[in-house]
Amino acid sequence: MDNPTLLKSTTRHIRIFAAEMHKDELVPSDQVLTLDIDPDNEFNWNEDSLQKVYRKFDELVEASSGLDLTDYNLRRIGSDLEHFLRSLLQKGEISYNLSSRVTNYSMGVPQVVNTD
Repeated sequence: MDNPTLLKSTTRHIRIFAAEMHKDELVPSDQVLTLDIDPDNEFNWNEDSLQKVYRKFDELVEASSGLDLTDYNLRRIGSDLEHFLRSLLQKGEISYNLSSRVTNYSMGVPQVVNTD
């Protein structure tokens, strides 16, 4: 029996796997995509902002339906989602988690409101 190759896209804040979870393990699949958002907890999230990312993911997957499932196509979706996260940060819908083990401001320096 062949073991299919696990296709994936990993950016700093978005991981997409052509796989499904089974007993805490990823099982390669050509029918299911699994999304892992902000695996290092670099941002503070609320339910609304998370749902926006899931909706954007669904939109991008739908837009690429009919295309072959390849590393390249997954990377395009991951890259587009990374840009979407940046837009959420710039609009103040998410913020940096200053308690994160990694605080490197990878999406740009946080905006500070001047109260003077």
